[in-house]
Amino acid sequence: MRYALFSDIHANIDAFDEVLADIEATGVDKKLFLGDIVGYGPDPQVCIDRLLEVADVSLGGNHDWAAVGLTSADYFNPYAKAALDWTISQLREDQVEFLKRTQPSLIYDGFQLAHSSPLAPAEWRYILNHQEALDNYPYIEHNLCFIGHSHQPLVIEYTTPQTVRVLRPSPLISLDPDIRYIVNIGSVGQPRDSIVESCWVLFDSEERTVSFRRVPYDVETVQRKMEAHDLPRYLIDRLALGR
Repeated sequence: MRYALFSDIHANIDAFDEVLADIEATGVDKKLFLGDIVGYGPDPQVCIDRLLEVADVSLGGNHDWAAVGLTSADYFNPYAKAALDWTISQLREDQVEFLKRTQPSLIYDGFQLAHSSPLAPAEWRYILNHQEALDNYPYIEHNLCFIGHSHQPLVIEYTTPQTVRVLRPSPLISLDPDIRYIVNIGSVGQPRDSIVESCWVLFDSEERTVSFRRVPYDVETVQRKMEAHDLPRYLIDRLALGR
């Protein structure tokens, strides 16, 4: 089975549509979304509608849950909070109800999905250092967990419960079925690894391989739409920097 995994669209329909075109051209059996369809960007309504058309699974992220009152936005920085407040004013009632039904994690077809981490997924923790990676080891089910949240694609390989190796994104990475992995699939709508292009992952469950795919989109068009909605300048500028 071939799976397209994508995350952190953040109301960027221009990036989302380019990724969907690449997914269709690549050929997959299932499309799995790992959360944060809204937040930051200018097109929350259109993005939710498109997601409902195409995704076989849709998790909720911290921005999704904050937009519908399921989690606190108190820890958001002022730019994220301003975008969230604007997003809340844009959502239709049916879209609010959809976001309220989302879950932060699940087991699907024998592997694990989470927006943030396998450890306490509804607490929206990041995995950004060695200790945080080790803390998550006991919570990986079926030896494989896909995540988003940090917008930084990578593969964490656990050669022992106390030993991790970080594999940087590459066109093809083979996964040993006897080793545990966390795969961060990066971000569609707001990459933060100093690469502007959107990122999504192709997982082949029979071959046990993951491929990181980068897709360009029209950043300037998105920036102009954000300006038209008076979204924070910081959020507008960072799109062109990939961070």
